[in-house]
Amino acid sequence: MTRLSIRIDFEGAEAFGPGKARLLELIDEQGSIRGAAAAMNMSYRHAWLLLQAVEDTFGAPVITTATGGAKGGGAKLTDLGKTVVARFRNIEAQAAHAAGGELTELTKAAHGALPDERSGRRRERSSR
Repeated sequence: MTRLSIRIDFEGAEAFGPGKARLLELIDEQGSIRGAAAAMNMSYRHAWLLLQAVEDTFGAPVITTATGGAKGGGAKLTDLGKTVVARFRNIEAQAAHAAGGELTELTKAAHGALPDERSGRRRERSSR
C-alpha cells in the first residue's frame, strides 16, 4: 500500500514526524515510557532522548511522569503533548487527502505501465 509520510522540519530545531508522534501516542496508551519504547523496539534511553528533542522543539514538557508508589508511577501526555499529536495527525490526514490523486498515479507508475514521455502512450516496464 502506498502512503504519504510527513515530517515537519522546524527552523533551528529537530524534525517531528511519524516516529515521534507514535512514541507520544504509545506513551498515552501504555502509560509509560518504557512500555512505549518496548512497543517500538527501541531502548528506553533512545525514547527518552527523542522525548527530550520534542520538548526542546516545543519549549515545554509533552509528558508528565510519576515515580513508583502504590500505583506504580508512569507517564502521560500533557495538554501540549496531546495537541502536538492531534495537530500532526490532522496535517497528515489533510496532506493525504490533498495528494490522493497524485499518489494513485505514482502507485500505478510504480506497479505497472509507465507513460512514454515522447508519445504519451504507455509502455511496459522492463525487468530489472
